[in-house]
Amino acid sequence: MSPSRAIDREGEPMAEQQDHSPRIMAVIDYFRRGDAGRPDMLDGFTDDFEFFFPKFGIGRGREDFMAFAAGLVGSFKAFGHDIDGLRFIESGDNVVVEGTTRGEDKEGATWEGGTTPGGRFCSVFEFRGALIARMHIYLDPDYTSRDEARFLWGRDRRW
Repeated sequence: MSPSRAIDREGEPMAEQQDHSPRIMAVIDYFRRGDAGRPDMLDGFTDDFEFFFPKFGIGRGREDFMAFAAGLVGSFKAFGHDIDGLRFIESGDNVVVEGTTRGEDKEGATWEGGTTPGGRFCSVFEFRGALIARMHIYLDPDYTSRDEARFLWGRDRRW
């Protein structure tokens, strides 16, 4: 398998990725396509795939996912995953990925996972053959930390 190429925030090629299994590469490809807003971002999914996202719930298939994506993307000016910082665990038909995102919402508030409270995530992908059949995303959807009342330990913490 040849190494993949990651693109940084300015659209410049980054260092080559390590060789990964085909399933991990399918997950990376999904993140890259989604971050670029490509219409083929779901080509690596089964037609009946299931997904979960906090505050959205469980959806099934492309139509549900596109409704979810339109709502989420519609709330952002910019959004992206730190592809080079992704960490993977693969077992059987499952790939678990931990990572960070960065972005800006429509009101101009920004976040960067690892620097701000919002932006860390963990997702579980289940495969059927070479295609993703299930994707459950676990994160705090308060990307820009507007839910002040729930910072029970204050904001002066390491993120």
